Amino acid sequence: MSTTPSTEVLSQQERPPWVSRAAFPLLVAIYFVTEAALLASVYLGSFWVSLLLMLFVSHLMHGMLIAFHEATHGLLRKNRRLNEIDGVIIGVMSFMSFNLYRAAHQLHHAHLATQKDEELWPFDIPGTPRWVRVLCAVLELTFGIFYTPFLFVRTFFRKGSPIRNTKLRRRIWSEFVLMAVVWVCILGAVAITGTWKYFLWLYVAPAFLAANMQSWRKYIEHVGLTGSTVNSSTRSIIAEGPLGKFVALTLLHEPFHGVHHWRSGIPHAELPLFASALEPKNPDEIAPFPSYWHAFKHLFRNLANPRVGSQWLTTTS
Repeated sequence: MSTTPSTEVLSQQERPPWVSRAAFPLLVAIYFVTEAALLASVYLGSFWVSLLLMLFVSHLMHGMLIAFHEATHGLLRKNRRLNEIDGVIIGVMSFMSFNLYRAAHQLHHAHLATQKDEELWPFDIPGTPRWVRVLCAVLELTFGIFYTPFLFVRTFFRKGSPIRNTKLRRRIWSEFVLMAVVWVCILGAVAITGTWKYFLWLYVAPAFLAANMQSWRKYIEHVGLTGSTVNSSTRSIIAEGPLGKFVALTLLHEPFHGVHHWRSGIPHAELPLFASALEPKNPDEIAPFPSYWHAFKHLFRNLANPRVGSQWLTTTS
């Protein structure tokens, strides 16, 4: 699969605005301020205000999950040590091993929408029964907080795992242990203090929704597409309105997803500068959508038979 944009596209040198470069610090600041407001509203017993704040927190948590993804590419922070620390912290709080995700995600980029793409299993495996694929889709889109970690743990433990490096596997095991210790401490502290109500409002509910948002975004990006190029196997969104641009900012410009697959080393702030790479070059390629809603409608038509990759075109489904 072609993963390199044209020289003309790569020659663009416009510097992104400061707000784009500061997207992650802004996301973190807005997240903690909103969590503080949610804590106060729950304490005061204002249900509807709490509900609205909780929904916004879930969106910001979704942004944090994308920050985790950026960290695995080494692009979240310029300082490598801080980049790794942030990645491990976000991973622990989302039940994900940082190094496991990074190893599996490299396969997603190297083998996008092929049978070696671990992130899109089982939708990229021709011959997988339709009911199995539909069941996996239902579970991932409704219980993403459990299914997504399962997907990566499966990659780690399955027979013939592509993650074979002994040192890397030890690091992943150490992160599993760290995750267990941290969560035993968190749940123990909540139980001792009797603050389950706050824990449910400030973490459980928004984290559950954020995980599902991530699953839906993943499906919008790739599921239902049977192309063999980046632009024919990826849906991207280029929104022009202020709301769309705010969403893109808080999602660290992830809507420009095709650009990220063209060149994964481009920092998120610079992705919009290469939007011209998303214009269709071949008949089966897809133009960027003006919003997630438009992209969702394109996905929805394919959810009854979820597939990914051109290998399906030469195999009886």
